Amino acid sequence: MPTLSVVIVTHNSRPAIAPTMLALSSQLREGDELIVVDNASGDGTPDLVRELPPRAVVIETGANLGFSAGCNRGAEAASGELLCLLNPDAVPAEGWRDAIERPLLDGRGWVAWQGLVTSESGRLVNTRGGVVHFTGIAWAGGAGEPVTPVVAIGAPHANRRGDPPKRPDISVGANPEPGFVSGACLAIPLRAYLEVGGMAEDFFLYHEDVDLSLRLRLAGGRLGVEPAARVDHDYEFAKGPAKWAHLERNRWATLIRTYPGALLALLAPALLATELALLAVAAVRGWLPQKLRAWGELASALPRLLGERREVQGTRAIGADEFARALTPELGSAYLGAAGRSRPLAVALRGYWRIVLVLLGARRR
Repeated sequence: MPTLSVVIVTHNSRPAIAPTMLALSSQLREGDELIVVDNASGDGTPDLVRELPPRAVVIETGANLGFSAGCNRGAEAASGELLCLLNPDAVPAEGWRDAIERPLLDGRGWVAWQGLVTSESGRLVNTRGGVVHFTGIAWAGGAGEPVTPVVAIGAPHANRRGDPPKRPDISVGANPEPGFVSGACLAIPLRAYLEVGGMAEDFFLYHEDVDLSLRLRLAGGRLGVEPAARVDHDYEFAKGPAKWAHLERNRWATLIRTYPGALLALLAPALLATELALLAVAAVRGWLPQKLRAWGELASALPRLLGERREVQGTRAIGADEFARALTPELGSAYLGAAGRSRPLAVALRGYWRIVLVLLGARRR
């Protein structure tokens, strides 16, 4: 049986960490380990971690290095065969430990996977697998939907009359392979994580799990969701205007690093239109300074990002058309407001995307 290393990155996480650690204490096995990487908490988080079961390795960084670097410091100290990155406020449900290793034991061929992340004490979905729009905008799939009973991926299930269900079990989702796997509960063999270089540390916070997932897919890996491995996440999308600066800078960093050149060329008109639309949205909603800051930081980082792009693209094992098929033209997220509800926009995006896929396929032939 594989040993498990759970890595939790904390920053002023004292109120959240206790329930998570107590849930882990009843599930971790002999040979497993818990590593808590603390990014300069000022609320006594490391002291509390040392007092609570299970016994944890505590790494105090001495500065707020960000989530990405914290994950990497934890992975570098880990010794388990399977690595799981877990948010401090993501409390594992009963049976989580057995379920999170199941994809590895079953030989599903996934390079990385996530658990089913719920909210409101397991009542609602927080994410059942991330979604990546072709513009690089990404969101939590199924957020806010009611949690239904878990079924095996791909297994048929019926209602009381024996008829096929009208909609798929949202614990699994209509597509068993997500666009990206959530860093709230992300499992990956430790060797694979280290070989791909871990998280992009310059991202600091947000979109780092999207970038990691796309790099893994670019190298030929498959992603998955294990719905029986549930964690309940105390999640809130709104975290102030500063979040938008990180999201927008890192979205573009992901596009530059991971998207094949042919795909970027075909998407150039859509990306330009998206930037113009986001400028208007940012101005109306009060985060225009953060959008402009993201552009400035991106421009400063461009030489580095182009160097990283060469390294990332050097690992590519699939064609641009296959990479693109993991993306979506749909804007079906409650976080996207009116854009997600616009039927004309949806029709235009689908048509544009069909053309892109046809051209990518023709280029490969």
